[in-house]
Amino acid sequence: MDDNGAIVIREARLDDVGFIKSCIHGLAVYEKAEEMDLSTEDMLRKNIFEDRYAHVLIGEIDGIRAGFALWFNNFSTWLAKPGIHLEDLYVKPEYRGCGLGRRLLTRLAEIAVENDWGRLEWWCLKWNKPSLEFYESLGASQLDEWVPLRIDGEQLKKMGKH
Repeated sequence: MDDNGAIVIREARLDDVGFIKSCIHGLAVYEKAEEMDLSTEDMLRKNIFEDRYAHVLIGEIDGIRAGFALWFNNFSTWLAKPGIHLEDLYVKPEYRGCGLGRRLLTRLAEIAVENDWGRLEWWCLKWNKPSLEFYESLGASQLDEWVPLRIDGEQLKKMGKH
């Protein structure tokens, strides 16, 4: 029990797809990248619940869906173990500051420990100082020596042609 009510963290169900989509959209707006959100409920339904490419935790406060964490497994060759890559963590603005983000991250850490996985990793935008401060308060450290790289869109299509 937190100050603002009972927090429950649970696995997402198929009837959460609309909520998951709304969180993804809310995160895109917050990150000033709304045009990058190409997700649809049908895509989420297929890729999360049918093909199981990702997992989602739903955070509820007093029975109301208030946030989510979307994650998938990665693998560390140096540890020779899987880990968790947290793709998105989002708490609706009206529920921020009540401990839900911390509880979602704690549950992810528990999943990693329960399965003897080696890491819990995620990215955060450099300008997002409130989130960086929050993550560091939990003991997370920035990996400044690593540079994220990506190939997508037309370049991915071009590169992927045989």
